[in-house]
Amino acid sequence: MTHEHYMGLAIELAEKGRLTVSPNPMVGCVIVKDDEILGRGFHRKSGEPHAEINALREAGDRARGAVMYVTLEPCCHQGSTPPCTEAVLASGIKQLVSAHLDPNPMVRGRGFEQLRKNGISVEVGILEENARRLNEVFIRFITSRRPFVTLKLAATLDGKIATRTGDSRWITNEASRRIVHQLRYESDAVTVGIGTALADDPSLTARHVPDPIRQPIRIVLDSKLRLAQKTKMETKIVRDAEKYRTIIVTTQQANTEKIHMLEDKNLQIWIAKSCRGHVDLTDFLEKCGNNRITSLFVEGGSELAASFLREKRVDKLLYFLAPKLIGGDGVPAIRGLGIDRIEQAIFFEKFTLRHIDNNILFEGYLK
Repeated sequence: MTHEHYMGLAIELAEKGRLTVSPNPMVGCVIVKDDEILGRGFHRKSGEPHAEINALREAGDRARGAVMYVTLEPCCHQGSTPPCTEAVLASGIKQLVSAHLDPNPMVRGRGFEQLRKNGISVEVGILEENARRLNEVFIRFITSRRPFVTLKLAATLDGKIATRTGDSRWITNEASRRIVHQLRYESDAVTVGIGTALADDPSLTARHVPDPIRQPIRIVLDSKLRLAQKTKMETKIVRDAEKYRTIIVTTQQANTEKIHMLEDKNLQIWIAKSCRGHVDLTDFLEKCGNNRITSLFVEGGSELAASFLREKRVDKLLYFLAPKLIGGDGVPAIRGLGIDRIEQAIFFEKFTLRHIDNNILFEGYLK
């Protein structure tokens, strides 16, 4: 078998930790000797043993003289668990094959260096793009201390998310909506603007997911705390705050009495800097990072989408397109971006197109 084959198996193992390892990376490991797999492991949960340790435990003494395939450079520092490099050295592994180095400044090549200095052959770069895509959230977070931002849009062929009366249920089909619930489920937090929170009264929870083990943090950007109006205190965002962690992000313009009203309803209030009367997105994302929110799923509305795009705070765009037309008097998916020339248009790369029954899903990365 090839290096690519065993690394592919390690990547499949790593995927098993998607819902439980945040803010750590997903890591998988396979130990092989003479084309026999002796040990498999993946990082199961933040604070628990890493993938290499789990694979070495399964392999036992047979690991001596074997090859270790691991999707990320082994750590070489003491964190919530001991350095993996020490365990690799003690095991007698003769060669380590890795997809890519750990972007964490505390590691970043030092793990490979330690292994090489102690006589272990190290090869790096096998299925690197696949492994990096797997851990795109971790890589963004560990290198910038801000979350990986995914903007989700669902619109008609002419780019509308609602009719002129505000009716929006449903633009996309059921299969697309199920995918959205799965994406919410995989995210640390889901956010909307106050306009969407009031107009649509969303739950912002992951439903249609079998045996859910968690729910995303629900975040509403509300610079003036319009949510605290008496007529709005029975929205799902407020009503369900006891069951689901909910954060309202506002600014210093917010009324203190309104803050206390919402806090009394179990909503957490973040005070962010203000930018042109709205929540400053840079400050908001920094607060997310400081609270170990590594992935943010932005669902709307059109003003919030425009703000994230205008300030280039989007990492990935997911655009669900339905074969319908509403016309020019409908609500646009994205409000004005202030673009005067085509060369200023926001461009996406590394994109894919996928059919979801009669819908199309565009997935691309901001260039």
